[in-house]
Amino acid sequence: MPSMSLFSFAALVSFAALILPRVFAAGVADVDSLTYVWPLPAEFSYGNGTLSVNPGLSLVAEGGGGGSGTIKDAFDRYYKIVFQHNDAFSILNAFGRRSKTAGFDINKLRVIVHSKDEGLQLGVDESYSLSVPTKDGNSIAGEAVIEANTVYGALRGLETFSQLCTFDFGTKTVLVRKAPWYIKDKPRFAYRGLLLDTSRHYQPIEVIKHIIDSMSFAKLNVLHWHIIDEQSFPLEVPTYPKLWQGAYSRWERYTVEDAYEIVNFAKSRGIHVMAEVDVPGHAESWGKGYPQLWPSSSCREPLDVSNNFTFDLISGMLSDMRKIFPFELFHLGGDEVNTDCWTFTPRVHRWLQSHNMTGKDAYTSFVLKAQQIAISKGWTPVNWEETFNNFPEKLDRRTVVHNWLGPGVCPKVVNSGLRCIFSNQGVWYLDHLDVPWDKVYTAEPLEGITDPSKQKLMLGGEVCMWGETADPSNVLQTIWPRAAAAAERLWSKWESIPTANLNKTVLPRLHYFRCLLNTRGVQAAPVTNAIARSQPQGPGSCYYQ
Repeated sequence: MPSMSLFSFAALVSFAALILPRVFAAGVADVDSLTYVWPLPAEFSYGNGTLSVNPGLSLVAEGGGGGSGTIKDAFDRYYKIVFQHNDAFSILNAFGRRSKTAGFDINKLRVIVHSKDEGLQLGVDESYSLSVPTKDGNSIAGEAVIEANTVYGALRGLETFSQLCTFDFGTKTVLVRKAPWYIKDKPRFAYRGLLLDTSRHYQPIEVIKHIIDSMSFAKLNVLHWHIIDEQSFPLEVPTYPKLWQGAYSRWERYTVEDAYEIVNFAKSRGIHVMAEVDVPGHAESWGKGYPQLWPSSSCREPLDVSNNFTFDLISGMLSDMRKIFPFELFHLGGDEVNTDCWTFTPRVHRWLQSHNMTGKDAYTSFVLKAQQIAISKGWTPVNWEETFNNFPEKLDRRTVVHNWLGPGVCPKVVNSGLRCIFSNQGVWYLDHLDVPWDKVYTAEPLEGITDPSKQKLMLGGEVCMWGETADPSNVLQTIWPRAAAAAERLWSKWESIPTANLNKTVLPRLHYFRCLLNTRGVQAAPVTNAIARSQPQGPGSCYYQ
């Protein structure tokens, strides 16, 4: 990595050693020694000083990517978060408290981005370093420095810097405590996802944006948008305009422009959007506009495998969606397929016989044909684990298998040479309200995978917000704070994550992050209630509920 504008990160760390910072050690039980940054950075050190941050904090952007509008917009967002209590200098000056520049330790935030490439691919470099140095109790040169190879690493650094900044109500200033800080950080896994189901209950655009913002606070980077399912088809598909007749109502729909807006909003926060079209099951809603997709009027899913129109429509729909969703992964579902509708419908049954197929054969054929359609559009197919469980050797070798049914699947997947995403429903399904935060936190995507070459095939994991009982009234408090527990597992180094005394080493930090979400307008529920998203049990502090 090229040198920083002040001096190299290594030199900063050496300097930090001279002033005796306290270095984090896994398993520390002293609450005062805990690091209240979520998720925990890969490498960091800190001291015992306190620095004040100028409410006139300015951005100095440098490097090949320093001119990025993404960085400027992100700085403006975080400025509003950090200085939410410092509304105007005029108020401070009216009480004679401070001038705009007098007496502050940190006056500038220098952000160095080496690459101007803003392509957002799976595995994009999200690493960054952050230094908040001190000398004799003051910030050297009056600035903090973030250095990253890409704008997306810089975004992660801005989030960390914002968490170091806390408002002091006594002095009415923003402070960075435990300075100096030296952080060198990168994610453990490339794929850190959240599934959002907008078929079982419609989620308005502004709610989805709010969820994306909240994801960025925990450094999650993939929104798996489960847009459609058997209950409703809310997405506009220009080539087949009758499809969204399957929406619940004419108001609960997403236009092409809406979908574009979500994708671009997410990209500005370093978040991919992976769309899902679940085939051949979970598709009854498609037939509201095109009933010829149903095997019969009384047997409406899986989609009719015997009708060429089925695959023509899938191809046309994916062509339309490819113009909207640039992420290289596309989810094709493939789960919970009951082939009785094919075998018991006389017309389809005759077709199966003429092609010498059983229902299972037709299921296999359907999935493989859908994969090839997606691949022809330039996508890498993702399928739920039933496809691997039923016909692993027939899946395209580019397939990413998405685990959900239980443990022990990903080891089999990676041993076969395919890649895997971990979402074990016993621990990472957020609609399972009886799963406590600690079970979410201790779930390990690499469990049973010890070979380093196989570990590389684990893309990461994803918590799933299925929507049967979640709508705009409760979706955020169902997602948070338990999704944050998985987010730290996916971002932070295994060696840094405590495995014992969680109530002392992790719970206070999770309480703190939940309260941080609340202050940022995210309706995160209490951490320790027996049933997730339930209300507080009575009066009390945000930090102990």
